[in-house]
Amino acid sequence: MEKILIVEDEFEISNVLKDYFENEDFEVEISNDGPCALKKFEIFKPDLIILDIMLPYLNGIELCRIFREKSKIPIIMLSAKTDEKDKILTLELGADEYIEKPFSPKMVLAQSKALLRRYKNYESNHSINNQKTETIIEYDHILINTDSRIVKIKNNIISFTPKEYELLLFLMKNPNKVFTKSNLLEIIWGTDEYIDPNTITVHIKKIREKIEVDSKNPTFIKTAWGIGYQFSMISK
Repeated sequence: MEKILIVEDEFEISNVLKDYFENEDFEVEISNDGPCALKKFEIFKPDLIILDIMLPYLNGIELCRIFREKSKIPIIMLSAKTDEKDKILTLELGADEYIEKPFSPKMVLAQSKALLRRYKNYESNHSINNQKTETIIEYDHILINTDSRIVKIKNNIISFTPKEYELLLFLMKNPNKVFTKSNLLEIIWGTDEYIDPNTITVHIKKIREKIEVDSKNPTFIKTAWGIGYQFSMISK
């Protein structure tokens, strides 16, 4: 039975979501503030977190950062705020989806199921097999070990979220080809539900900050204006 941790201080919302998930045979725990959520995260060990931004004592943005440092499980952010800065910030911190209130509980349930399916496939497809030969993809100062999923930049191991890793790996495997945001969303995120195209922009920005000498003047991941992005490999 898969476990869902709902972190929401509005009791009506958390209880409605709990009922929807339990009717689909999920095990659910609710936390109504930040410190409680941290404790339940350690004890309950959820498979997915639904996390409100506005919480007592410790807000959802800070919780998202902490959860992502501890785990790669899917995180869905909830918020009544429509400020794009909050949305971008939570995605940059590693949230997988951002849903604005008011929302349909059925949609939250559907998106949670889709994220869990993708996470399971991701874990299954990338489990370590000690008998495999290491596969190295390297260009300039960027090195990816596709078996260990380690990314080194100038010989330093740099942390990437699962989607950042998959996006960088895909672009490096297809150098000098331009992909639209729609292409990348379909390839990396799948087509189970609508994902905001700005998600690609946010992830590209974070990847550039990690791999580029000057992220504002990138030499690797370049923008094809009005079209999309490409990983530029220049023959030497």
